[in-house]
Amino acid sequence: MSTVVNEVLTANQRYASNFGNKGSLPMPPGRHFAILTCMDARLDPAQYAGLAEGDAHVIRNAGGRASDDAIRSLVISYKLLGTREWFVIHHTDCGMETFTDEVMRKLLRSSLKTASVDARGWHDAGGGGGSPEGEHISWLTIPNQEQSVLEDVQRIRNHPLVPGNIPVYGYIYDVKSGKLIDMPAATAAGRAR
Repeated sequence: MSTVVNEVLTANQRYASNFGNKGSLPMPPGRHFAILTCMDARLDPAQYAGLAEGDAHVIRNAGGRASDDAIRSLVISYKLLGTREWFVIHHTDCGMETFTDEVMRKLLRSSLKTASVDARGWHDAGGGGGSPEGEHISWLTIPNQEQSVLEDVQRIRNHPLVPGNIPVYGYIYDVKSGKLIDMPAATAAGRAR
């Protein structure tokens, strides 16, 4: 077993030993809202949004983008589990700002090994074994954070499976200060109808 597996299992044993009555939490989130945010390890939605277990749905992906799968999760969150408000929260210094779809596709065509980055950009590790399958994926990169939050809120708001009575708020989390910065244009676009 790897060191990471041992660390995770040890932490889980500590957690389970103090689990208490969390096994009786209801499936629907107690505070009736959902957050779509980035998978970046520096973001802890429980901390920056004051969440406890059972409070809210947190949907994470690279960039916190309103992908088809993220919208699928939000619709399930509302339709089956009763959330009534949604937040789209991107963040400063996001890795999704550091490449384009074409850069990712080129790296994957060349090799499946982990790439490296420096001041000149992303570089392939080499060694072959790449795949053209990356050509068929929209990587949802972020050229501008404010614009991407607005686009994601608009995509959610205008999706035919999203009811108009759910407000969708747009924010950017500042990784240097821990503050949520309101994106007024996005929040206005996500206003409940």
